Amino acid sequence: MNTSPEIVIDVHGLTKKFDGRAVVRDLSMQVKRGTIYGFLGPNGSGKTTTIRMLCGLLTPDEGTGTCLGYDIRTETDKIKRQVGYMTQRFSLYQDLSVRENLEFVARLYAVPDAVGAARDMIARLGLQGREEQLAGSLSGGWKQRLALGACTLPNPQLLLLDEPTAGVDPKARREFWNEIHALAANGLTVLVSTHYMDEAERCHEIAYIAYGVLLTHGTVEEVVAEAKLLTYTVTGGDLPRVSAELINKPGIDSVAPFGTSLHVSGRDAAKLEAAIAPYREDKNLHWTHSQPSLEDVFIDLMGRAKDNFQ
Repeated sequence: MNTSPEIVIDVHGLTKKFDGRAVVRDLSMQVKRGTIYGFLGPNGSGKTTTIRMLCGLLTPDEGTGTCLGYDIRTETDKIKRQVGYMTQRFSLYQDLSVRENLEFVARLYAVPDAVGAARDMIARLGLQGREEQLAGSLSGGWKQRLALGACTLPNPQLLLLDEPTAGVDPKARREFWNEIHALAANGLTVLVSTHYMDEAERCHEIAYIAYGVLLTHGTVEEVVAEAKLLTYTVTGGDLPRVSAELINKPGIDSVAPFGTSLHVSGRDAAKLEAAIAPYREDKNLHWTHSQPSLEDVFIDLMGRAKDNFQ
């Protein structure tokens, strides 16, 4: 795997406003080559706006930085030539075949031997036997695979994925991520926004953005440790009642159902223990100290974030 420490994205103080409202505020970050960098956060939190500013697709109102060695304000055309962008919505030609779509993209980007390049990409992504199938008739997973092939065909140095696996079955999602890791191992840098915790855990690093503000970033392990959450898993008894009663008690930062259990979390150990003490006497409830998950941290951060529409 590429272990070069080269920084391909280095930005400072990025701010972007729409209609006077700051969608992204004073954001600074760095991304190394070959890194899969995940963006998490509530809908409308500025994830897509951030990604677009990082790679020169959107000009910030304030702040400076570089992407792939080029200035994100003055050299955006040079950046765009080296960026592949895969959106949530399938954007290829529905009435062209798999092969025709890939050959069209290859010619559009002046890829040498467009026919051969399309054929190689079909083989790489396991699309053999579907070459002449119309793109519009593909299932969600196959469309996703074709879209990934199209945006990586010109050999970009940076790949942007905006919630790319929405509506795709788990098997297709896993295969998609296996391919993303293979690309990153060869030096491709990937920025991805996602709501899926299992996908976030597949990223090398993650950033949590809530309503325009970067609240935390690092590896999954670093983000979970930085949250400093103390978590209990509760089973048995009347969990809906317990959840409703605990949610507003001092010392309780979050209460979230997970299947047939609750995760109860807080930062102040003494206050947390005081809040749950009466419930620990209930023999129908079973309390187990557990490690907070990334989802626990996600729920906690979302609960403490201030909506910038309000």
